[in-house]
Amino acid sequence: MIIHDKYQRGIPLTEKEISDTYYELNKLYFGPNMISDELIRYEWARIPHFYTSFYVYKYATGISIAVAFASDLLKEKEGAREKYLKFLGSGGSDYPLEILKSVGVDMNSNDVVEKTLAMFGDKLNELKELYHI
Repeated sequence: MIIHDKYQRGIPLTEKEISDTYYELNKLYFGPNMISDELIRYEWARIPHFYTSFYVYKYATGISIAVAFASDLLKEKEGAREKYLKFLGSGGSDYPLEILKSVGVDMNSNDVVEKTLAMFGDKLNELKELYHI
């Protein structure tokens, strides 16, 4: 977010700018009791999440799709097993969005992600109850 903000403000994203930003964030995240070695400032360069377009969104998309399948399977929803096996058997026979849509997972709607966020919220509440938070 900080790097995107700097870009929006016209600050040149040099290696030094990115490295300094990453180093300061690393110190902030880990706190004063952790030694932040000077070399950690270059760690960002080996993490493709930071510079590969939409890389991190692939995780959220994949998890949302997995939750859609898993929730139907766990609820023993009629046809869930067959749809999942059809999905697996489809391989690369069509565009991914079309394959998913053919088995009832429409990534063009908000439903899949909203269900995943709801499940996450439920699990978070369960954790809070367990720890009396």
